[in-house]
Amino acid sequence: MSDTITKPLSLQEFLKLPETNPASEYINGEIVQKPMPKGRHSRLQCKLCAVINQVAEEKKIAYAFPELRCSFGERSIVPDVAVFQWRRISFAIDGEVPDNFEIPPDWTIEILSPEQKPNKVIGNILHCLKYGSRLGWFLDPDDLSILVFLPERQPLLIQGKGSLPVLPEIEIELTAEQVFGWLKMG
Repeated sequence: MSDTITKPLSLQEFLKLPETNPASEYINGEIVQKPMPKGRHSRLQCKLCAVINQVAEEKKIAYAFPELRCSFGERSIVPDVAVFQWRRISFAIDGEVPDNFEIPPDWTIEILSPEQKPNKVIGNILHCLKYGSRLGWFLDPDDLSILVFLPERQPLLIQGKGSLPVLPEIEIELTAEQVFGWLKMG
């Protein structure tokens, strides 16, 4: 039996560790590994990025990144989709996208996997809102619902043909029915 007391890692120490696959997040001093994405999760993630980027990338309005590490407010999280306004991306002098994002996304999207605890995932969305995100979506593919989070407002539960709030500068109209309709490919 050892009397050694191990102190928790700091965020800076965590960020020096090798990346894991699937990604690990640093939340409240703990390292939590995300579950490996499965089919429905991957499909929704890819389609959301594609639809948002189709409208926002060419006009340099915003960009949707899949699985991008965002480290801020003593957490390092990896949202399923992190959308940043173009003007907030700190491009390198040569125009390349940076490797490190140390600000919250403008819009964070999380897709619940069967192995995940909903409150842990919602906690990451709330953390983003606390530090400046303007919008959060929490998709539950099992009940075909999207919980929408806006700063200082009650969450909205959107299902069926209900219109989903998006960032005002991104000109897309989506319903929960459309989003979950992407799951049908056959």
